[in-house]
Amino acid sequence: MAILGVSGSGKSTLLSLLAGLDTASAGEIYLLGQALSQLDEDKRAALRLGQVGFIFQAFHLIPSLTALENIMLPLELAGNQQAESQASNWLTRVGLAQRGHHYPHQLSGGEQQRVAIARAFAITPKILFADEPTGNLDSSNSQHIIKLLQTVNREQNTTLVLVTHDEALAAICQHKWLLKDGQLHAIN
Repeated sequence: MAILGVSGSGKSTLLSLLAGLDTASAGEIYLLGQALSQLDEDKRAALRLGQVGFIFQAFHLIPSLTALENIMLPLELAGNQQAESQASNWLTRVGLAQRGHHYPHQLSGGEQQRVAIARAFAITPKILFADEPTGNLDSSNSQHIIKLLQTVNREQNTTLVLVTHDEALAAICQHKWLLKDGQLHAIN
């Protein structure tokens, strides 16, 4: 699913609400069958752990961890004993096999974005929320990530909810929505 809209229309806020990162002031949001309003922050975090991936527009990489360690972290938190090998595999899949021991400040913006994408994919999420996942990438890397999103969607049966301005990325989505004046409108 792609959510489109002009800057400032609330797309990123909607994504944060849907993922349980923010709390709604009204209404009810269900994530993986759970009413988020019924869960405190610890229970929302436990619900997300290992089931929900999030690609942030601002990356949110941990500066003191290498690219590989940033990808390993959510795997380790979920108790995955194969964290290092799986993280290394994802670095390869996003084209950064040789950059695993670099820290975020040593990576370009596009490389940081790809590390963030690998971190989100690595946990094999049931749902992946992505805020402009190709926004900081050149056209070649953007196409690579679009293909990777399609592959992961198919291989892992992951639901993708994307906020994007990228027409090529929106085109791969089965459902497209326009957020305008606080309302979602289906796009044919």
